Amino acid sequence: MQNEFVVDDGRIEQSKEFVSPESLYQELISVVKKYHPSDDISLIEKAYKIAADAHKEQKRKSGEPYIIHPLSVALILANLEMDKETIVAGILHDVVEDTVMTDEDLARAFGTDVALLVDGVTKLQHISTITEDSGKDNEKLEMQAENLRKMFLAMAKDIRVIMIKLADRLHNMRTLKYMPAEKQVRIARETMDIYSPIAQRLGISKIKVELDDLSLKYLEPEVYYDLVDKIATRKTVREAYIQSIVDEVSVHINHAGIKAKIDGRIKHFFSIYKKMKNQDKTLDQIYDLFAVRIIVDSVKDCYASLGVIHEMYKPIPGRFKDYIAMPKANMYQSLHTTLIGRNGQPFEVQIRTFDMHRAAEYGIAAHWKYKEASDGKKVDGSEEEKLTWLRQILEWQTDMSDNKEFMKLLKSDLDLFSDHVYCFTPTGEVKNLPFGSTPIDFAYAVHSAVGNKMIGAKVNGRLVTIDYQIQNGDRIEILTSQNSHGPSRDWLSIVKSTQAKNKISQWFKHELKEENIVKGRELILAYCKDKRYDSAMLIRSPYTDYVMKKYGFHDWESVLAAVGHGGLKEGQILNKMKELYDKEHETVMTNEEVIASVASNQASAKMHSKSNSGIVVKGVDDVAVRFSKCCSPVPGDEILGFVTRGRGITIHRSDCINVINMSDFDRERLIEAEWQGGNYDKQEKYLAEITIFANDRNGLLVDVTKVFTERGHNIQSLNTRTNKQGVATMEIGFEINGTVALQSLMEKLKNIESVIDITRTTG
Repeated sequence: MQNEFVVDDGRIEQSKEFVSPESLYQELISVVKKYHPSDDISLIEKAYKIAADAHKEQKRKSGEPYIIHPLSVALILANLEMDKETIVAGILHDVVEDTVMTDEDLARAFGTDVALLVDGVTKLQHISTITEDSGKDNEKLEMQAENLRKMFLAMAKDIRVIMIKLADRLHNMRTLKYMPAEKQVRIARETMDIYSPIAQRLGISKIKVELDDLSLKYLEPEVYYDLVDKIATRKTVREAYIQSIVDEVSVHINHAGIKAKIDGRIKHFFSIYKKMKNQDKTLDQIYDLFAVRIIVDSVKDCYASLGVIHEMYKPIPGRFKDYIAMPKANMYQSLHTTLIGRNGQPFEVQIRTFDMHRAAEYGIAAHWKYKEASDGKKVDGSEEEKLTWLRQILEWQTDMSDNKEFMKLLKSDLDLFSDHVYCFTPTGEVKNLPFGSTPIDFAYAVHSAVGNKMIGAKVNGRLVTIDYQIQNGDRIEILTSQNSHGPSRDWLSIVKSTQAKNKISQWFKHELKEENIVKGRELILAYCKDKRYDSAMLIRSPYTDYVMKKYGFHDWESVLAAVGHGGLKEGQILNKMKELYDKEHETVMTNEEVIASVASNQASAKMHSKSNSGIVVKGVDDVAVRFSKCCSPVPGDEILGFVTRGRGITIHRSDCINVINMSDFDRERLIEAEWQGGNYDKQEKYLAEITIFANDRNGLLVDVTKVFTERGHNIQSLNTRTNKQGVATMEIGFEINGTVALQSLMEKLKNIESVIDITRTTG
């Protein structure tokens, strides 16, 4: 019997910062030798020497030698007890990019397995996922979808690739404090949205738990450090309480003749944060911060232990879950029950076998199919069930042309924190479905043919409607008919599971392809007519070839079918084709030609032009121009002209942000400009914009607008807002005749009580 209290946050042993590479390497070898049947570490040693030489001139942001990173990645993999090829690939995962060593060189030196793993990880190095917060631009969405497609394809080729990538991400998260603040938030969000759910899907709680906590540290630093401080404050009291429970449980389990290891732990920070957020409670109101874990030899002992503790403590109704009989989607198994302690404080108990515990901690690595047995031969494991979700993603991602829909389905598929329901087939097989699932979801979970031929359903022997919400323990029978015409489009709004939505969409795509092609062609021609595009000029190679390649179609009819069933929007592809066409047929005019054209047509052009207040552009008097709205130049400002293609010349202030940030290519289109002789018409009005910053108070707006009224300046736009610190920001657009009057106005405004500063809009 072992019983102890541990503050177990599930973390893989962390290497100390700034240790010497040689010390870290020796630690790696020590860990490998503990679990690997072979004492031959020559391959690892060879990889270390090559990597050390490749990275000898490199430093990390922390200042330590770069070789520390690949060694730390390898150590994380070793603590997961991965095979030697994976560990070697972890050491070498950055080598190909940093040296002249090729994939062929790697294959000769370390074998094809290692070369393929390094190649897979190297390709993933260039993938930077983009979260929703980074923008809703179509280009970003397409890039994100494409990057994730590459990641899942790499996982399908060899799941060890993503194991190395997870280890790489974990070490980068551990050292994230050395990165700029903006990058910390981006990487942490990416980790929380993509890498942590993948670790959970693979059942690797050791990595998932730490990624969650580290992400929380950078995404919600105030919340994180507040939790750390508050938990540390009462640490001694909590430890004493949980240890008393561990000791008490140990006595009763021992008396029952059950051999067990029992320990207690405080739940990790992200788990506590989620509970506080979901239940809208403070830390003091969260009582079940503790969990007691009972690890036994057999399933029989699991249920026997459950009986012992339910006899000792009062269980909370509805808080018992049997994940042994009905494992989670990632094959996690345990008995979970929440009990009331002697002092009325709730705590959770998890009961599992040693094999289940190993699977929960190490996930897919626990029974690794590539792992070597004691005789040196490869062991073929049965981990395929853990990868069922990956195969499902690969099935539907290859058929999905709509990246927005792909990202939506992927996110729901990776949403591991949503509740699930467990139900049964008539033969007793368990099906795990998202909360809110219907008989349609169940039918497609059984087989796509069952879903496509479904005409009704029975739950627990009674007929139900197809939108019935499945409850835990329901026994479901699907009624089918060969005369069924297939699913209805309405089903897409009823089903909850990604799998069902995809299979229904696929049915419509394949069964109604001819109709969709016709409909798609009609939609495209109608769009061309509406936009006055020349369809004959657009719908031909190379523009159609570009679209097919971009969206992964083999022929143009498939594109038409996708438009017909709604997977692609006609405007989405035609606007891109028109853009490509315009680039190829762009009429290039010189700056001089543009000036001449503007000068000859200024009488008919609807532009701002006055004989007494004109602009001199490159020596040409009174050229018709447009004044930019981004910086609103007025007479007296230093100005530049920008030659546009087809819209004449636009005048900007020389300090305009858009001019300052202009590309070298666009700078070639800047030309000299100045106000004509300086004797502009004082009666002519120009639009100016200023921003006023002031401490907010009653009557501030009245005082500001009063100055404009007294001086006869017509206000054309006014926008005000006040931040949490009480600072008001006023953006005002108004008419004025030049910089002299503008400066006088700004000086008057600065004298108003509470005004802090005034600036002009610069873009």
